[in-house]
Amino acid sequence: MSTVTRRRAPLASASGLARQLASAASRWPWWLQVTAVYGGARLASACIFMAAALHQGPNPWFAPKPDYWNFINIWDARWYGQVIATGYPSILPTDAAGNVQENTWAFYPLFPALAGGLSGLTGLKPAASLTLIAMLAGWGAALVVYALFRRRAPHGPAMWAVAFFATFPVSAILQVPYAEPLSLLLLAAALLLVVRRQYLRAIPVVVLLCLSRPVGVPFAVSLGLLLVIRAAGRFRSSRQGNMPVEDHSLGKLAALAGLTAVAGVSALAWPAAAWAATGDPLAYTKTETVWRGKDLVPFKPWFDAGVDLFGPVLGILAPLVFAGLFAAMLFLPPVVRLGVEMRLWCASYMAYLLVFLHPQTSTFRMLLPLFPLALGAALLSQSRAYRGTVVTMFLLLQIVWIVWLWAWAPLPGGGDYPP
Repeated sequence: MSTVTRRRAPLASASGLARQLASAASRWPWWLQVTAVYGGARLASACIFMAAALHQGPNPWFAPKPDYWNFINIWDARWYGQVIATGYPSILPTDAAGNVQENTWAFYPLFPALAGGLSGLTGLKPAASLTLIAMLAGWGAALVVYALFRRRAPHGPAMWAVAFFATFPVSAILQVPYAEPLSLLLLAAALLLVVRRQYLRAIPVVVLLCLSRPVGVPFAVSLGLLLVIRAAGRFRSSRQGNMPVEDHSLGKLAALAGLTAVAGVSALAWPAAAWAATGDPLAYTKTETVWRGKDLVPFKPWFDAGVDLFGPVLGILAPLVFAGLFAAMLFLPPVVRLGVEMRLWCASYMAYLLVFLHPQTSTFRMLLPLFPLALGAALLSQSRAYRGTVVTMFLLLQIVWIVWLWAWAPLPGGGDYPP
């Protein structure tokens, strides 16, 4: 046997084994396949975290080279732990000039409330309860995301879309004590119920969603737009003398209107709670803007960031070009296959970011609610080479995100970029 033949034999054997394993896995129930994909992605992220922790130097939280569990319990995780320990202040903390300082009102209550309850029932430390809930919620989100994607695509593309979701460059956040995993679980469940036209069943899910993270406003907007589209469809049917389809029936429209109203009220619940507790009607807004260092001016931060990155001319055009490209993407055939509900959500959420978000390094993390686009990416091509390349690039970019943003390294002026 030649040297070349001997070298090829192990490769052929490994390739055959991989095909056998893939064939066996394809016969598993869907939830086990999703669990395997998601679990493998989280294991890869854990390895990246542990490797980065070995190079972690002095930082505000612990000694250098921490273990995995300490390393993932930093940044906002410490704020959620503070919520469990001390709750929310009745008086906003201020500096000598009267400017509001960082405080826990910026962190929505559902995640720390669940973790605090779990700690009280089991005796677990708050950090452990936060981590456990985040990990379970991330797993649950993957399962519900698959169920949502199956409403619009066959099993194969839906599984690849779940793989994209699970390996997205900032998906490592799904296994740390942040509110994102819980919020994404509730968002996926709410979208699934809306796609199924089960509007009344979606009400409690939407209420909880609005208490998990600040996504209630764009979700209410997307529901309002959906209501307009459904009502317009009924109007056109009546004008043409046709019987309205089920989606346009008065009962469905009334249920959707009720869900929209609940979403709108629930979106304002947390700012209202901050007002009630502190006596300041702008308590939540003042707290949120502390992290950006400037008052909230809609749209302006994007143009400021554009000017900083591209100069005074291109910088003004950059946000407009970005918004135009995103809008055009929503009309690409693979994205159109997502259906009107998921497309409206993506459009509403991106519009919300453009209006209110101060672009910074945390912006990458805030793109996760656009996860329905993962299905559009999977439907873009059936090529395994394309899909495998996407997963590989996502995993490589996870290394960049964790090493650059999660690991703490002091900037020349102090502090560090937040993840």
